Amino acid sequence: MSYDDDEVRWEVMTAFVRLGLAQGEKVILFPDPWLPEAEVLARLDFTGRSTVTARERGQLVLSSMRSLIRPDLRFTPERQIGRLSSETARAADQGFTGLRTFIDMRWVPDLDADVRVMMHRETHADALFEDRPYSEICAYDRRWFDRGVLHAMDRAHPRSLLERLGTLRTVRGGDGSVHFVGEADATARSAFTTALELALSGSAAARRLTVDLTRLHFLSVGCATALIALADRADGHHVVEVRCDRLQARTLHRLGAGVVPRMRMMEVVRPC
Repeated sequence: MSYDDDEVRWEVMTAFVRLGLAQGEKVILFPDPWLPEAEVLARLDFTGRSTVTARERGQLVLSSMRSLIRPDLRFTPERQIGRLSSETARAADQGFTGLRTFIDMRWVPDLDADVRVMMHRETHADALFEDRPYSEICAYDRRWFDRGVLHAMDRAHPRSLLERLGTLRTVRGGDGSVHFVGEADATARSAFTTALELALSGSAAARRLTVDLTRLHFLSVGCATALIALADRADGHHVVEVRCDRLQARTLHRLGAGVVPRMRMMEVVRPC
């Protein structure tokens, strides 16, 4: 994830922590090293005492990158990955269902680490997750990292989190397809329509466009209607293929998608 609003960072971190605790996982936090520990604890404990109990029984641990790589003073991918692998095994030995970590990447300037070395780690960490009950969020403060680094890390990770609920994100595929992520509600209709218009314009030469709705949590009637109308007017296209789940397909059919000759529905199982 990336953020430039501290409240976004807190919201994602606390949700990630509480989900892990509820699932019986061990959770290790590596917060912004410049934050006072008391502030981190106050945020975690807000509205409930479950995190206090979890810390008392060793299920929730506050740490730092300096502590993780100790006794080494300099960060290396091998040292960090090795220690996280050991912590995952340790969590299993302690009876937890897995390990999850939240790592605020401001440890990089704190340790004066080489950003290129950090980026190498981020793109060569597959072994951490293979056959291991391990999950991880890397949080990048956009006020501290170069835009090129943020873009590379966004592409390197298998998932990039939305900053807030109710947000719509548009992602263009290498084949010209357009993928919608999040919520296509009434407030997002203008952005949804604009993204479709641009995708149709960009795919005019190929004369076909794939629209992927499977990562939407909500598709409003307004956005669904806009999709049908644009597909109906896309005279230069042979096919507008819409990948969607069962509920989305039902909504589109009820709104008249079946009478648009070039609109082809492909019902798929929603990805995890």
